Amino acid sequence: MAFGAAVCVLLAVVLTGCAGDEDDGPRRAAERFLAAFAARDVVTAAAATDNADAAEGALDAAWTGLAATSLRAEAGKASVSGDTAEITVDYRWRLPRDREWAYPATVRLSHTDAGWTVRWSSTDIHPGLGADQRLSLRVLQSPRATVNEADGSEVMVDGTLIGVTFDAKEAARQGSVADSVTQLVDVLGPFDRSLSAQQIAEESTATTGPYPIMRLTEDTFNRLRDRLAIPGVGHNEQRILTAKDKNFAPALLSQVRKVVESDLDGQTGWRVVTVNPNGLDADVLADQAPQPAPAVGLSLSRSVQTAAQRAVNATDRFQIAMVVIQPSTGRILAVAQNRAADRQGPIATTGLYPPGSTFKMVTAAAAISRNLAHPDTYVPCPGEIQIGPRLIPNYDRFSLGTVPMQRAFAQSCNTTFAKLASEMGPSDLAHTAAAMGLGRQYTIAGLDAVSGSVPIANELVARSEDGFGQGKVLASPLGMALVAGTVANNGKAPVPQLILGKQTRVDGPGAVLDRGVVAQLRPMMRAVVTEGTATTINGQGPIFGKTGEAEFAGGSHAWFAGYRGDLAFATLVVRGADSNNAVAVTRDFFNFLPAGYGLR
Repeated sequence: MAFGAAVCVLLAVVLTGCAGDEDDGPRRAAERFLAAFAARDVVTAAAATDNADAAEGALDAAWTGLAATSLRAEAGKASVSGDTAEITVDYRWRLPRDREWAYPATVRLSHTDAGWTVRWSSTDIHPGLGADQRLSLRVLQSPRATVNEADGSEVMVDGTLIGVTFDAKEAARQGSVADSVTQLVDVLGPFDRSLSAQQIAEESTATTGPYPIMRLTEDTFNRLRDRLAIPGVGHNEQRILTAKDKNFAPALLSQVRKVVESDLDGQTGWRVVTVNPNGLDADVLADQAPQPAPAVGLSLSRSVQTAAQRAVNATDRFQIAMVVIQPSTGRILAVAQNRAADRQGPIATTGLYPPGSTFKMVTAAAAISRNLAHPDTYVPCPGEIQIGPRLIPNYDRFSLGTVPMQRAFAQSCNTTFAKLASEMGPSDLAHTAAAMGLGRQYTIAGLDAVSGSVPIANELVARSEDGFGQGKVLASPLGMALVAGTVANNGKAPVPQLILGKQTRVDGPGAVLDRGVVAQLRPMMRAVVTEGTATTINGQGPIFGKTGEAEFAGGSHAWFAGYRGDLAFATLVVRGADSNNAVAVTRDFFNFLPAGYGLR
């Protein structure tokens, strides 16, 4: 009893009054109201006020309008004057997605014969809430970030597609499922020949809710809107990342979308508003602006991609693919294929073909590294050479006699490099190729990639055939661009990258090509352009490269790989025969580039 008397005395100091068990003061009355409100027991909370009917609806509307998950309401300072009192309150709402909204308010009470009671007012909920108004939470969508190419322009932006759906139960309620799906396939069949009325009917009937059919652009949907007014057919808007230019690297961008779409949404904002009875917003009580995500950058350069695409589009008689990288950074600047190549898939980055004489860059580097020969070392270039049981010929069995290795390289003597390979160890070519980026495994965000395969060749003939890019050696245009890029990058193989900020994982053995080897290989590659098999591109700046014709049963593939300044490239013309066809595509590429692009 002594403790209870002490509490009553303390409250008397603060509240200038202390009632008994039935009338225990305004604080307790306010706390009962707040506790019930915080527990979402709006009936009990309203009963603690002098206008239960009005209070109950307003309190429930606050919870509903805010979509709140919890409320913490703490009574603070109390002030009593006769039969009236004011209690300060700290409200702390927990809103969806862990949002929090906190603010102070004041609850007013009055003393009657029944004791202390909350004097109902909308300001008991929030000081800015007017009579007959309600609270409402607005979610503010962040504008989606864009995907930009290296030159700064936007290549992918936020767009909207319309998803067409079919509800079999609704169709049956209004008419016939069979009739509806037949009409639906008649309208949408031209956009997707695989649509089957029977399949849609069976699967939608077994599905609860709308069954997805396909997605259309807004323009297409608007054209078809009237024809799609079919019982059971519905639609919904869907946000999707769309290309601004459908001709800019479409195959690549479709892969990029899958990787980056979740990175573009940013952080949604939110706003709490008061809403008038007519449904119009009256005032903003809280405002948290959305936080946009930063733009996603691609290594692709519009200038380089456009030039490469124009070059490969010269003809559809052959499958043509081209890859261009920046040796100093590994950034992939262009991946281009013509329509004939597109029908075979992403051959520029995953297609594996014998590289032919372009592989002599690797063989020459291995020979120099192992001191078998150097650019000025005289080597034999007969029309054909016997290595074990295999007779290896030059193209048309041309012969140069005994010449410096640089000339044999520039004129592409198969016999010279087959003999040099035969004098190497089983793993020498594979080891050198790996140091030049060929044969390693690259996991590139947004891009399927295979560089190539260079096996360890224990058998003499196999090793000799590998030495001039036939045998079992395989490479993609990406792989050969990395080989040329290694020479441009002072012996360090570039690590290819497409989406900036997302690292490429590299697996497999790796090494760095000695700079002394690079210094000797460069003049050999330059001689290919100035006096060898690629003279038709001479005059396009200081280009270093190697041509190749990779024979297979029934024909040969045309290759050209090399670099100019900080641009490394590889061009493949499948079944293109003469390597001059690949050189011509590359020449067009440099012609289409801005003058001096990539020169360091």
